[in-house]
Amino acid sequence: MRLKEELDRLYLYYNNRKFVHPDPLEFLYNYNDMKDREIVGLVASSLAYGRVTQILRSVSLVLAKMSPTPSVFLEKSSTTLLYRIFSDFKHRFTTGMELSCLLVNIKDVIMKYGSLNACFTTGLKKEDKTILTAALNFAKNLNASQKRRCSSLMPSPAGGSAFKRLNLYLRWMVRRDNVDPGGWDNISSSKLIIPLDTHMYRISLKLGLTKRKQADIRTALEVTDSFKRFDKNDPVKYDFALTRLGMNKIEHTLLKECIT
Repeated sequence: MRLKEELDRLYLYYNNRKFVHPDPLEFLYNYNDMKDREIVGLVASSLAYGRVTQILRSVSLVLAKMSPTPSVFLEKSSTTLLYRIFSDFKHRFTTGMELSCLLVNIKDVIMKYGSLNACFTTGLKKEDKTILTAALNFAKNLNASQKRRCSSLMPSPAGGSAFKRLNLYLRWMVRRDNVDPGGWDNISSSKLIIPLDTHMYRISLKLGLTKRKQADIRTALEVTDSFKRFDKNDPVKYDFALTRLGMNKIEHTLLKECIT
């Protein structure tokens, strides 16, 4: 199958950390302790919208204030202190109040479940074909307080979006290769959903992976099913390579029309 051969070739070429920068994923490499990495990953993925230079700057600012150990920082910081520390934060339309809201909710979830991973797996059943139900339950837990809803950072479970940033976070945390650091080893990569943004949607249309007219969660699931034809155990493995292909405008015999 020619498409599989080309996708595998792209994956093998781009499965290297030298291609990661600039990408918020790079922040996770600085944290070996899963208590820290899962927090850093959620913060970095939640802020992963807009220009990449702005994303990196915003994530850097947040992590500098949580240094050197984000998990300890959250454990020891009161709600009042968090709102004060990040009061002047701004990332596009995300305010310091919304960022603080997310951090407070992360702290609450960790106090209740022990870790973000433990919270996520409470919503995951063995028979589930994808992580969708668990992801929606995870988002619901992180928006549990009616007084602390983080609308620009954590998707509403009732929405129909593709949940791109949440699926990106799960790719980082579940997959383990030369790019994705993994750590959530109790979740199968076969259940992951492609982080569908405008770029991936356009490529998917060109490659015939979907014919749907909206880049929503149903389309993300359809595209993921299409990728399962090439690797049923790891359908989102091509996400990073295809993103690099678009970012770097590298010509490719099969995919060049997708990046013009």
